[in-house]
Amino acid sequence: MASIISTLTLSNALLILLLSCCAANAQLSANFYANSCPNLQTIVRNAMTQAVNRETRMGASILRLFFHDCFVNGCDASILLDDTATFTGEKNAAPNRNSVRGFDVIDTIKSNVEAACNATVSCADILALAARDGVVLLGGPTWQVPLGRRDARTASQSAANSQIPSPASNLATLISSFSSKGLSARDLTALSGGHTIGQARCTTFRARIYNDTNIDPNFAATRRANCPASGGDNNLAPLDIQTPARFDNNYYRNLVAQRGLLHSDQELFNGGSQDALVQTYSNNANTFSSDFAAAMVRMGNISPLTGSSGEIRRNCRVVN
Repeated sequence: MASIISTLTLSNALLILLLSCCAANAQLSANFYANSCPNLQTIVRNAMTQAVNRETRMGASILRLFFHDCFVNGCDASILLDDTATFTGEKNAAPNRNSVRGFDVIDTIKSNVEAACNATVSCADILALAARDGVVLLGGPTWQVPLGRRDARTASQSAANSQIPSPASNLATLISSFSSKGLSARDLTALSGGHTIGQARCTTFRARIYNDTNIDPNFAATRRANCPASGGDNNLAPLDIQTPARFDNNYYRNLVAQRGLLHSDQELFNGGSQDALVQTYSNNANTFSSDFAAAMVRMGNISPLTGSSGEIRRNCRVVN
């Protein structure tokens, strides 16, 4: 009898541990606003459709905004907070300054959502939905977005400076960075496929096109034409030279051909542990799409504020 009781006690303890481990994610639910804001997803999709129709690049910009938010203290909309005389946010951290964009689009969506469901939906959830919709609108996969995040009252410029991966990172650094957020090397390689859309500034790829040797020479010459060895820092180039406005698997085909724009891109196919997966994605768009969607959900689950933590901001740029 004693052994049965001890076994039951152990089982209960393991169950409690399992439940506590999953509590944060369990509090996020795709149906979180089903009653309190039933038209939320339609409102977000309509605004994102207008934004992407005005400027195709915006789909990529919102996706990047979400990534840079989640990698700094979790998906808590801290990146949306403006600097003030008494508050230092993340917008002027080195990886974000003159680089992240799309804040006006999030403001518009928030305004539309507030008109329908006052003080109900967090900026963090709006950003998560907008990132998904931007991908879908450019031909990419869809996924159910778990909801119920709350907004941070704080931000960390120092964490943004240290925790967002650099375009100069090597593979080991990238794997370590993603691992610190609970994401696998496979997640890293799948999420990097977000670079199938969007543009990068000359300053982020200059060293690659002038110094790296694992680069197609014709590709390097093409990129140098608009990215001089000095000056022109803000000149843009597509991250995917083939279909920069369509979400597909050409990013990986570029890597196999040594046409990755960023040093960190080409690190995924450079004789290392991710070569085989890059080859798989380059040959199988469906595998990439399903892995990308699953990895986006996992990234969106990084340290959300739930329950009574944080707040529901009325204006995404300032705490209440």
